[in-house]
Amino acid sequence: MLRRRLLLSAAGCVLLAPAVRATPAEVAAAIKAVIGEAVLRPGKVKLDLPVMVENGNAVSMTVSVTEPLGPAQRVVSLHVFAQGNPLPNVAHVRFGPRSAAARFSTRMRLATSQTVIAVAVLADGSCWSDDVELLVTLAACLE
Repeated sequence: MLRRRLLLSAAGCVLLAPAVRATPAEVAAAIKAVIGEAVLRPGKVKLDLPVMVENGNAVSMTVSVTEPLGPAQRVVSLHVFAQGNPLPNVAHVRFGPRSAAARFSTRMRLATSQTVIAVAVLADGSCWSDDVELLVTLAACLE
């Protein structure tokens, strides 16, 4: 009987717990920490994500630079931010001067339907972005 009460209490706490999300100010601060005072412009980077996701526990994504760049414009790093997750910093990938292609693929967890932002920082100091608004039908990050 005691075990049943504990399980019901725990289940009630999980269902009644408020959904924790990063605030827009936290997301903006995380992006600003990466780009500094640079202007974030759309283009040159491509974020490939499905628009509708059945399960937020393992969402595959690919981030790549879409345009060929010269040596002065090589990609220094790629960053991914999820606006609806408790911790908006999803991935930070750095590329050395001998890197062949600025591209990576991985999986991430998404707490809810949200906008995911990819940012590319180039050697010349310019910063480029792409974003995808997606719908998650079964959320992750609830613990």
